Formats: sequence, structure tokens, C-alpha cells
Amino acid sequence: MSAEFNNRIRQVFLLLVITALAILLFFKLAVFFPGFLGAITIYILSRDAYTRMISHRKWRRGTSAIVFMLLFLLCLGVPVYLAVDLLSSRINMLFANQAQVAASLKGISVQLQQWTGQELLSDANIAQIQKAIMGYIPHLVNSTMTVLANLGMMFFLVYFMFVNWEFMEKSIHGFIPLESRNIGILASQTKNMVRANAIGIPLISIIQGAFATIGYWIFGIHDFVMWGFVTGMFAFFPLIGTTMIWAPLVIYTFSTGNTSHAIGLLIYSLLVTGNMGYFTRITVLRKIGNVHPLITVLGVIVGLQLFGFWGFIFGPLLVSYFLLLVRIYANEFGSFKA
Repeated sequence: MSAEFNNRIRQVFLLLVITALAILLFFKLAVFFPGFLGAITIYILSRDAYTRMISHRKWRRGTSAIVFMLLFLLCLGVPVYLAVDLLSSRINMLFANQAQVAASLKGISVQLQQWTGQELLSDANIAQIQKAIMGYIPHLVNSTMTVLANLGMMFFLVYFMFVNWEFMEKSIHGFIPLESRNIGILASQTKNMVRANAIGIPLISIIQGAFATIGYWIFGIHDFVMWGFVTGMFAFFPLIGTTMIWAPLVIYTFSTGNTSHAIGLLIYSLLVTGNMGYFTRITVLRKIGNVHPLITVLGVIVGLQLFGFWGFIFGPLLVSYFLLLVRIYANEFGSFKA
């Protein structure tokens, strides 16, 4: 056997070992993948400010990293605390008054039956819904522990990303098999997409939640602040997110006999709450990162299935990467320029 053939065999064997180890590590650490994505998000959002702090203000790297970690912990902690404080008492009330909840669902069922001729929420279905909600609690507790573990991993990773940012970026630059110009395009696209979605999507949620709260107050929805908050949370989901909240409220208002308020809330939700989300997507998101709304919608649909919560950010980034890499391939290897 020639020396060249032996080298090829060793190269293939080494690549197989590397691939096998990479697959093994990925599956064993897959539970921490959301934490890894979160660390990337924090790093991209903070990189410019962090480098200015250590270059111009001469802060120590470790101290600067801890400051940014505390700021992001505050940004995450305050909304979570407000959500728990706002919703916990209501959830406890639901479990303490299951008969009243069942009566409300029954009223919605009667209204839907009058419109459609079908009994969509029978007594058996309502009981099954209540049972499913009760059975979801242990899963929610397990999910909470996973989220806490990912938060710990996220801040652990982002600390070392900050402290070793120059070495990390040079290493990534060396591993990517593209021309320097295209690596720059890829980095710029990543930065724009992450910023557009990490800042723009929460902003959409706040705006739609605020306008929904105003509508619920105008048309007499009980506990309108809580329902506006929940509507804002569901605004993260494109297309039908807010509809999943205001539509049942409209039906319930119809079932109570308050037809004028129900019609008013329906018109307000369609024309104001829904359109404010669309208007913000085509203005704010495009202004921050020039993101086409179609990329955002398709990306979120794909990203939620792949990445969970972080799919709101990395789903659109994945779609954008696909389109960008096609263009880069055409530039580097094609016979025409994209």
C-alpha cells in the first residue's frame, strides 16, 4: 500500500471518530441546547457594548462579563416575576372554582352549538380538558427544572464567550470554509437577524398586549389586565397567536347575552389588535434588521419545532441562512453572480 493511501485511511478513520464523538456529545448535551442558543443571543446583543467597555473604559473582562450577565438576568427575571405574580393567584382561583370554570365552558359550548349545530364542548369533553390541565402540572414542574438548568448553562457559557471573545471569533473564522468577504456577510446577517427578533418580537408582544388590554377594558372584559398580558404572551406566535385568546373571550361575551360588547370586541380585535402586530412586524422588524415578514413567520413555525422558545429568534435566522448560503454558493462556485 502507498503512503498516500494509508494517509487517506487514517484521515477517514479520524473523521469517523470525530463524527461519532460529535454525535454522542450532541445527544447527551441536547437538553442544554436552548441554553447554548441563549448564550449566543446574549453575546451577539452585547458584543459591541462589551468591547467598548473593555477597550475604552478599561474594565476588566471578567467584571464586564458579570455586569452584562446581571443586566440580562434582570431583563429576564422582572417579566417572569410579573407573570408569576399576575397569573398565580388566577390559576389557584381556577383550581379552587372548577365548577364555575366548567359552567363558563358550558356557556361557550352552548353558544358554539347555536352557531354551528354541533356540540363541540360536551360534558365529557369539558371533564377531559380539566383532567388534561391537572395532568399537565407535573410536566410543568419538570419543565421548570429544565429551564433553570438551561439558564445556568447559558450564563456559564456566555461568561467564557465574553472573556475569550477574540480567540473564539478567530477560531470560528478559521473553521468556516468561506472567503473572508462572505464570512463578513454571514456575520452581519446573523447580527441583524438576532437583533431584529430578540428586540422586535418582545416589542410586538408588548404593543399587541397593550392594545388588547385597552380593547378588553373598553368592552367590559373582567380582569382585562390579566387577559391583556396573556394576549401579549401569545403574540409571540405568528398568524393566530392573539386570536387564541380574544376569540374565546368574544364567544364567552356572546354567551352571556352581551351581544353589542361581543361584536365590538370582535371588530376591535380584528382591526386593531391583529393589525398592530402586522404593522409592527413590517416596520420595526424591517427597520432593526430589514427582516421580511414572510421570513419571520416561516422561521418561527420551523424554529419552535426545532429549538423551543429560542425558535422565535433562531427559526427566522435558519431561513435567512438558507437563502444567504444559496447566494454565497452562487457567488463562490456558480457561473453567475447572485
